[in-house]
Amino acid sequence: MLGSFGRSRHRVSNKELTNITFKDVAGVDEAKDEVAEIIEFLKNPKKFQRLGGRIPRGVLLVGEPGCGKTLLAKAIAGEADVPFFSISGADFVEMFVGVGASRVRDLFKSAKENAPCIIFLDEIDAVGRKRGAAYNGGGHDEREQTLNAILVEMDGFDTSDQVIVIAATNRDDILDPALTRPGRFDRRVYVPLPDVKGRLEILKVHARKVKLSPTVDLMRLARATPMFSGAELAAVINEAAILATMQNKDMVEMDDLEEARDKVRYGRSNKSRAIEEKERINTAYHEAGHAILQMMLAPDCDPLHKVTIIPRGRALGATMSLPEKDRYGFGSRWLRATMRVLCGGRIAELRASGEISSGAAMDIEQMTRMARTMVLEWGMSDRLGFVRYSPDTGTESIFSEKPYSDETASMIDEEVKRFVDEAYKDADRMLNENWQKVDAVAQALLKHETLDGDEVRRLCLGEALDKPTLSGLLANEVVPPKPQVARPVARPTEMPGGFGGGSLPQPGVG
Repeated sequence: MLGSFGRSRHRVSNKELTNITFKDVAGVDEAKDEVAEIIEFLKNPKKFQRLGGRIPRGVLLVGEPGCGKTLLAKAIAGEADVPFFSISGADFVEMFVGVGASRVRDLFKSAKENAPCIIFLDEIDAVGRKRGAAYNGGGHDEREQTLNAILVEMDGFDTSDQVIVIAATNRDDILDPALTRPGRFDRRVYVPLPDVKGRLEILKVHARKVKLSPTVDLMRLARATPMFSGAELAAVINEAAILATMQNKDMVEMDDLEEARDKVRYGRSNKSRAIEEKERINTAYHEAGHAILQMMLAPDCDPLHKVTIIPRGRALGATMSLPEKDRYGFGSRWLRATMRVLCGGRIAELRASGEISSGAAMDIEQMTRMARTMVLEWGMSDRLGFVRYSPDTGTESIFSEKPYSDETASMIDEEVKRFVDEAYKDADRMLNENWQKVDAVAQALLKHETLDGDEVRRLCLGEALDKPTLSGLLANEVVPPKPQVARPVARPTEMPGGFGGGSLPQPGVG
């Protein structure tokens, strides 16, 4: 038993065991092309050696969580007709000193005996962090010995071994430079978040196993899921199938997909949560303030998609936008418009109820982070200039240091405060000039609970909504059509007020 601690805990896969090929990987065409060259080299090495090329020693897959790094590695195992050794970085480290290095040697020994083959190290940052006293406190570290063994094994290959090491991580900034230099990991393949075309392909891959209604528009769903990773898109399809099953539907419809998208991004809707009427009114005015500003600033900020006062996740309500395109950079006009939209909830809630509450905590957090990033990293402050003041995230020193003086720190605080104050002042002015629109949207939210962008636009133009109210639907479902129930005269007039109908109070409207 004690002798088995030094044995590697790798798993050997082949083409028959994975059942995953490049057809199951979508949205990362460039990454597929790069790893396809590795597979071609393993299948026909003489084709590349004819011109003097050598086999790549290692490939580092880098990307955000859920983008498909491990799936891409499984597809390599499915495409290449060679043994595939897979192990996680955490599997090397054990309670006994020296076990990690012993397992590394055992893994590479098994790989050389089965060459040509592929070694896949998942979450390489677990053992591949930068070495030095600032990173481990100066004492002996088992991870450091394991990393040294990996470095020696990777650099000790013969050109005829035909063993390729593929590693995956989402923290390439903390990897040791000796691990990422040419000769060890020769290639760094970036696996990005998919664009709208990639999202459509990913949705088609996961929709193969689901019965979709003919009216489902996957392109519309792809446009409505910006910055979603492949794992989140797979969760959207799965959640939609579960929702349709719970409602005894024969097929998954578009409403199920949209509800699943909101559930994955914002959390599950809590329609059964009991909320006091005063808090419900405050939430309606809060979300109406966001919605009106987003509608008015639509050319500069993302267009309004939906606003609701149904609790979802930790929030009592939500105002959802629908970006028209994938955004890889942020312009100053979009940032300033978004900051004004974030201020709208607190301003409308304050004017309607006469007091402030903790409901704007997430808005304040997001706005402060946005303002500080504009000043510290993006150089958008005229007073501080074209300088980056944010500390380097790649260093993991135990001592907290700021790369600027105390006077500069004071200026940074003043500039962040100025950005926030300007946004709050402009948002307050715009809501005061359009308070009738805020009031109309808030009252409609109290009646219907959820409004889409077109309905908010109609309310801003002074039109009335002809959709049934929540109190009317409940009255039709709950109250049985019996004569003795309809006799009291006061009963019908009490129903709308009790279920959030037209007789709700309007605090602070004037």
